[in-house]
Amino acid sequence: MAQENLGPVKVETRDEMFIEWDVPIVMDDGLVVRADVYRPTIEGRYPVILTYGPYAKFLSFQQGYPDQWRIMCELHPSVPADSTNKYQSWEVVDPEKWVREDYVCVRVDSRGAGRSPGYVQHFSPRETQDFYDCIEWAGVQTWSNGKVGLNGISYYAMNQWIVAAMQPPHLAAMCPWEGAADWYRDSTHHGGIHTPWWEPWYDNQVTNVQYGLGENGRKHEITGLPVGGDVTLSEEELAANRTDFGKEIRDHGLIDDYFKPRIPDFSKITVPLLSSGNWGGHGLHLRGNTEGYVRSSSRQKWLEIHGLEHWTHFYTDYGREIQLKFFDYFLKGEDNGWDEEPNVILNIRAHDDTYTLRKEHEWPLARTAWTKFYLDSENRTLSRDPVVTQSSVSYDIAGDGVTFTLPPLEKEIEVTGPCASKLWISSSCDDADLFLVLHVFDREGEEVRFQGALDPNSPVGHGWLRASHRKLDAEISTEYRPYHPHTEEELLTPGDVYECDVEIWPTCIVIPAGFTIALTIQGKDYHYGGEDINVGWFVMSGVGPFTHDDARVRPPTEVDGIVTLYSGGERGAYLLLPVIP
Repeated sequence: MAQENLGPVKVETRDEMFIEWDVPIVMDDGLVVRADVYRPTIEGRYPVILTYGPYAKFLSFQQGYPDQWRIMCELHPSVPADSTNKYQSWEVVDPEKWVREDYVCVRVDSRGAGRSPGYVQHFSPRETQDFYDCIEWAGVQTWSNGKVGLNGISYYAMNQWIVAAMQPPHLAAMCPWEGAADWYRDSTHHGGIHTPWWEPWYDNQVTNVQYGLGENGRKHEITGLPVGGDVTLSEEELAANRTDFGKEIRDHGLIDDYFKPRIPDFSKITVPLLSSGNWGGHGLHLRGNTEGYVRSSSRQKWLEIHGLEHWTHFYTDYGREIQLKFFDYFLKGEDNGWDEEPNVILNIRAHDDTYTLRKEHEWPLARTAWTKFYLDSENRTLSRDPVVTQSSVSYDIAGDGVTFTLPPLEKEIEVTGPCASKLWISSSCDDADLFLVLHVFDREGEEVRFQGALDPNSPVGHGWLRASHRKLDAEISTEYRPYHPHTEEELLTPGDVYECDVEIWPTCIVIPAGFTIALTIQGKDYHYGGEDINVGWFVMSGVGPFTHDDARVRPPTEVDGIVTLYSGGERGAYLLLPVIP
């Protein structure tokens, strides 16, 4: 078995790199995980860029995700330029481009995935300890200068937050690119509402590269070796070597002992940090990038936010050059001016999905004019002035909810930052799931939609809250970013009125004069109104895969009822937007 071979399976020099395939790294419990090491052909000590995750280091981007690769290269020719692209893999750096910049690239298959044996359990303390061990291994190799940087998208970003809080001594800098930080709030339970998307993700992106597929799986296009390890296991053996991931998440509806070790202690993240988010990343990642930036204790930290598809700018010259300058400064000690770079790098989004680069010094922006738009239930409008008359409006939980609209703007405004809404509600049931959608409509009344990180028909903003999770953490909450502990349920008494503060994830848009801002409050996921787009294992209808419709967790009895919204007078419900003067 590969587990018994404590050397690399192959060593070769090709494409101006020295490559060691399947290098063994021994974990603290004795299990051996496997890494590919790409390094310069000239002997020396170099900084390390390391990734640890489940997507199989032997599976090429082109082989595993051919449509995404083809479209990205067609639209962004800088991605494939200056590389043979033979070593491209999903959501990690291209070693050809980084090795020539005098970096060592280390790709580790996480426990139970790809070429690494073991039991698969994502974001578990066991997996985080493995990541820690890999960082420390890379920091003491003869080809390492002792400084390890973490850089990667999504999974390869999410686990950075957790391991950084463990403070591995050789970790010198980190770049979580579009990476959620809070496993509960960012990833599995939006506002306390379960999203089932991790289950099909697991079935379609992890189990098909699990260790033990052996001859039943795909082959590495360069070495010819099986992507899923040299051992071929039965379906029963494979199932016994992995958690039932969907059930694992469904079984924990509150933040309990399962979730606590999967949520980083931001106060313990002190390493230099470049957090890179995507305005279209609602439902995953974006909140983690802004929260991680704000709450980490790192003295040297930067926030960058861009647009376009989830993976694109990580590979374009724009993104790669930002990453390179950051790591050159902290891993090589180059005096390249990075320390003078403004701390916040924003691509400001226009209504036509174009972007203008602008650099700032803090997040949220200090000059933000936090502006309340008050809900008028009687007229279904938004008002810049407090509404005096008390009124209410009801909607069927299974219906399209209620939309509150602001009159057409008299002049252009910019909205950039976190948003929120304060509501007063009652329900005919003992709970209510609140789905808030922030819209912009053009002068003809057509909704302005964007290419999200995944879904091409994304609205301006989303917020969610399960009313029984309405309790606030007073120490962490701000008016513009309410924070809910999610440690207990406080069910509703049908007919009683409750105050609810709803977090709406950050957004950015410059809205022209004559356009209209609107807020919809409803009891189900947003649908953009057009034809669904089937992309294989999920359907895109405005929220990508991040739906909240799993009947096992949200049974029909919970989505069959009436919610009433109250406004005016002492119940001054409002939408809070970060207007930039």
